[in-house]
Amino acid sequence: MNKKSTVDLIHGPILPSLLSFAFPILLSNIFQQLYNTADILIVGRFLGPSSLAAVGATTAIFDLIIGFALGVGNGMGVVIARYYGARNFSKIKEAVAATWILGALLSVIVMAIGFVGLYPLLQYLETPTEILPQSYDYISMIVSCVGVSFAYNLFAGLLRSVGDSLAALGFLIFSALINVALDLYFITQLQLGVQSAGLATIISQGLSALLCFFYIRRSVPELLPSLKHFKWDKALYVDLLEQGLAMGMMGSIVSIGSVILQSSVNSFGAVIISAQTAARRIMAFALLPMTSISASITTFTSQNYGAKRPDRIVQGLRISSRLSMSWAAFVCIFLFFASPALVSFLASSTDSYLVENGTLYLRISSTFYPILSLLLIYRNCLQGLGQKLLPLVSSFIELIGKIAFVAWIIPWSGYLGVIFCEPLIWLVMTIQLYFSLFKHPWIKEGKELLLSGVKS
Repeated sequence: MNKKSTVDLIHGPILPSLLSFAFPILLSNIFQQLYNTADILIVGRFLGPSSLAAVGATTAIFDLIIGFALGVGNGMGVVIARYYGARNFSKIKEAVAATWILGALLSVIVMAIGFVGLYPLLQYLETPTEILPQSYDYISMIVSCVGVSFAYNLFAGLLRSVGDSLAALGFLIFSALINVALDLYFITQLQLGVQSAGLATIISQGLSALLCFFYIRRSVPELLPSLKHFKWDKALYVDLLEQGLAMGMMGSIVSIGSVILQSSVNSFGAVIISAQTAARRIMAFALLPMTSISASITTFTSQNYGAKRPDRIVQGLRISSRLSMSWAAFVCIFLFFASPALVSFLASSTDSYLVENGTLYLRISSTFYPILSLLLIYRNCLQGLGQKLLPLVSSFIELIGKIAFVAWIIPWSGYLGVIFCEPLIWLVMTIQLYFSLFKHPWIKEGKELLLSGVKS
């Protein structure tokens, strides 16, 4: 194991370990966001407002696909992290072999569903007819190469599961820069149109996947399976598939809700689509520290679960909650003042109606970020404890809430209903996750050990 880039999450002070592990995840997430943001900026500046709206109209579908791939990779990584916490390297290799097989099968299934249902889905979302062809060209490229996203997220999930969040960062930075360069070359030099932005994204993610694989083969070969590790183990496959699909479906259910919500946004026309696209991209960047901390608590919890350290799990839960809420409070204040300039810059527009609506979205939703920060921590801690159903329940709450807003509230409240939709749902989800987490026997045991001053 490469000790230089691997963080020990089982021993020693918790705060430095969490920060060391979370910081590369944060940087990785920043550059991951740059993929789609670069598409938005370059398409908006060089192809015009209609092409920007075409890309923006597919945002929820893009997040659905990438969110499912990321969730599956992280979910399977939770199982591997548990074996790593128990230092069972033979089982790790068998688990890695199984993830490759399952990842390939899931890629084929998602591609097949995409080919059949993508165009009808765009029509269902009430994508304006004038931008529908461009929207389809862009997102169909992403869907047709979804296996590339699966490959990268499986390799990155493997590295994070053993405490190495740094290695994938360098590869991702490089490929993000390649993405920007290809976007500019394809659009400004080859005049390939909006579809080429999707092609640039796929090529960039493919480079990340290849670099991750070669790094693992050279630096941590003990994680790679040999032919003998490709064997049928029903319990292992079920565990990986359940955990991977639970996290993948959780992300997908959230994104399905966003897809449904997008249909309401699209009905307000191209200007509101552009405002919403810019505002949500800003929100995505603003939330990155929170999502990075919550991602780190998943691996932290899973490794300490395998190492039988409930006291460290509770300590990590408390520290990560304080960190995440502190950031949420800061970004709420920052966005109140900076939103107009940020929306105008990202949308490449000075249209007052666009800027005002994007700003209103950010100012209102950001006041609920402290609640969202706890939601993410609680849900990821439950996932690290191997819970599959309870985190999934929260996602169904979100889906049902968005359906209710689209069906009954947004029709009479207008765009203001779109703005309040997610924040109010976050509140309900956080309450459900709080009671689910703090009733868990490991959390109760960890709290008792800390009160008694005894380490597990």
